[in-house]
Amino acid sequence: MIHENLLEYFEESIRLNWERKSLSDYKGETLLYKDVATKIAYYHILFENTGVQAGDKIALIGKNSTGWALNFISTVGYGAVAVPILPDFTPKDIYHIVEHSDSKLLFVSDFIWPNLKAEEFKGIQAIFSLETLELLADFTGSHQQILDDLDQLYTKKYPNGLTVDLFRLAKVSNDQLAQISYTSGTTGFSKGVMLKLNSLSANVRYARNNMPLKAGDKILSFLPLGHSYGLAFELLFPFSLGCHITFLTKVPSPQVIMKAFSEVQPSLILSVPLIIEKIFKNQIVPQIDKPIMQVLLKIPVINSIIYKKIYDKLRIVFGGNFQELVIGGAPFCVRAETFFKRIGFPFAIGYGMTECGPLVSYASWKEFRPSAVGKPVDTLEIKIDSSDPINTIGEILIKGENVMLGYYKNPEATKESFTEDGWLRSGDLGHVDKDGFIYIKGRNKNMLLGPSGQNIYPEEIESKLADQLYVLENLVVMRNKKLTALIYPNKEKAKLEKVSDEELKKVILGHRKEVNKHLPSYLQIAEIIIKDKEFEKTPKQSIKRFLYQED
Repeated sequence: MIHENLLEYFEESIRLNWERKSLSDYKGETLLYKDVATKIAYYHILFENTGVQAGDKIALIGKNSTGWALNFISTVGYGAVAVPILPDFTPKDIYHIVEHSDSKLLFVSDFIWPNLKAEEFKGIQAIFSLETLELLADFTGSHQQILDDLDQLYTKKYPNGLTVDLFRLAKVSNDQLAQISYTSGTTGFSKGVMLKLNSLSANVRYARNNMPLKAGDKILSFLPLGHSYGLAFELLFPFSLGCHITFLTKVPSPQVIMKAFSEVQPSLILSVPLIIEKIFKNQIVPQIDKPIMQVLLKIPVINSIIYKKIYDKLRIVFGGNFQELVIGGAPFCVRAETFFKRIGFPFAIGYGMTECGPLVSYASWKEFRPSAVGKPVDTLEIKIDSSDPINTIGEILIKGENVMLGYYKNPEATKESFTEDGWLRSGDLGHVDKDGFIYIKGRNKNMLLGPSGQNIYPEEIESKLADQLYVLENLVVMRNKKLTALIYPNKEKAKLEKVSDEELKKVILGHRKEVNKHLPSYLQIAEIIIKDKEFEKTPKQSIKRFLYQED
């Protein structure tokens, strides 16, 4: 257990930065740290009067916003357990997660609430608006009165207002559960990652010691806060220092992000590869691929001038004020990585997983090594499950302060995720060099990694496809960064029903639209390919997935 504590970081940050800007919605309201303190106090009075105890679960669902950040910080700062739910999840998934997590209260964004039905929630006491605290559903009949009395209760507790000396967060030991992060929602695939406060504290401590930020610096938050990457490094870490965090609140297309970069001028940028690759392909590749440019780039001195101009343009694209661009969540395009290194662009690549809250390895841009994902953070040990970790690829195993407690109410999945001697199985295959830099070569598990860093479990999609007409076998793979369903039809059934080959093809291809209706956006099938032969299988009759990952 480490000595540093996330809530102590937060309490100190709020006190030291009382008059500084803290949280802003893009093109919206800005809160000072003292305003954040007041809103946290209101949340804690609400929790106290609704009977929330330390360790109780509180679920929240919405896009990045000041409301989301306030709710999360208030929840963990009270000693309760935060249960972030991705807004991409279907209503059915949301109902299931709220029930499975044993959440006592739910806070939901106003744009999501119309898609939900209060009567479908089980075990919850009340549902509130994430933006306004308006009561959306009350299953005990007692919460509206509490809301009506909230101002009075606040005045009674702080008759002269909340001052910097009076502000306090709960004293919570690092060994207590702080967050349950669901990597999947569907019944039968529920994997709620249990993270102790120690894991969150360790991630923030490492970032404070190794990433270039200070009080007053600006951050643009556009990675989903429901994912551990965005949560740890676009909210918890900068908030602990007294930074000003602006939440994009819009769909993060490259055009929207570039406009926001120019306006916010962030001091540190965190991103998934997809965004950076799109900027690279749209802003740089069309220039350097011109025939005349290809010639000029081979001429010494001239190429240096050209690279300098591209470097300067890129800095402007990213707002012109950043010290480092941190890329993680998915593999980075080799061509973009090589080019960025060639021009001396300050980018770093890290590696993590939700089960470590998330950081596993990192190296600053000055320590960058091609194709590596950095070195293990100081609170973790890494070993490669092979006889020769430098030359022979094996599964990456992890042990240390960041590692999860396990999966909530899922002892089978928890047991499968650890070795007998307590090492977390990452599911990633790789090796290390003599200096400890990690090189990832592939995935060992079935899990697919979406282009924006989402964890995708193909079984969820396959189970829905299996229920469709004339589908005998199916397999979901990632091809060209798009989810592709490979389907072997039930030709015998079609023949018995006198369905022609052309009609069968039409039916099978039509399943894409139907199945996508029941899946969140990041699980949408982009293409269906009809197979002529059955899939090759193991002696246990499991499909040999590795044979079908590539075209």
